[in-house]
Amino acid sequence: MLDEGFEKDIRAIIGSTHPERQIAMFSATWPQSIQKLAHEFLNDPVKVTIGSDELAASHNVTQIVEVVEDRARDARAHGLLQKYHSSRKNRVLLFVLYKKEADRVERMLHQRGWNCIAIHGDRTQQQRSEAIEQFKSGEVPLLIATDVAARGLDIPDVEYVLNYSFPLTIEDYVHRIGRTGRGGKKGIAHTFFTANDKPRAGELVNLLRESNQEVPNDLTKFGTHVKKKEHKLYGAFAKNIDVNKKATKITFDSDDE
Repeated sequence: MLDEGFEKDIRAIIGSTHPERQIAMFSATWPQSIQKLAHEFLNDPVKVTIGSDELAASHNVTQIVEVVEDRARDARAHGLLQKYHSSRKNRVLLFVLYKKEADRVERMLHQRGWNCIAIHGDRTQQQRSEAIEQFKSGEVPLLIATDVAARGLDIPDVEYVLNYSFPLTIEDYVHRIGRTGRGGKKGIAHTFFTANDKPRAGELVNLLRESNQEVPNDLTKFGTHVKKKEHKLYGAFAKNIDVNKKATKITFDSDDE
């Protein structure tokens, strides 16, 4: 609900309830922004975690990170598809950040002869459903997706994930590469990392090391220090809930243009 922009409504509801209320909050992810909001809404909460609370990537996934120039990504994506999608039958999931980027990459790959289809927030529900079914059936084995559009998808036998553009958070990176290597099978995730992604280099290096993956020297040149960030919206908070506080949408990923 927070992701859909209902923070103002949630504040109004909580502000109208009895002070001795009981609240349960559920979230598939646990970013700092949500932690701080939970601290504001809850008193002495009990936290229940399914699985590990630490961010970790599947060890069934071979992670390959390639530092590239932004303008070189089209040619590199084409070359990698020739390597990992040579049969043109195996399922490949290609992630981008933005809706317009998804459309552009779809056109670019079509022009290079690839059978692909894109899903993002500006496509109708019918279009997205049809695209996913075509991907599942193998009719269109190459799917281009934004993080929001791909959220909640459970598609078996995805052999290869290509991160054409790096996500805005390391949590989204883990979710992306987790689309392959499921059910005990092995998978490959190849990620493009550009100079624009430098602020997330430290987190990525730590994750690669934790997963016993190769850390490219070009990546460490961006620095390996992870800065402790203060969330720009919820850096200061109190237990008293201001029901008149202007709500600001919390962004989990980047399907917003």
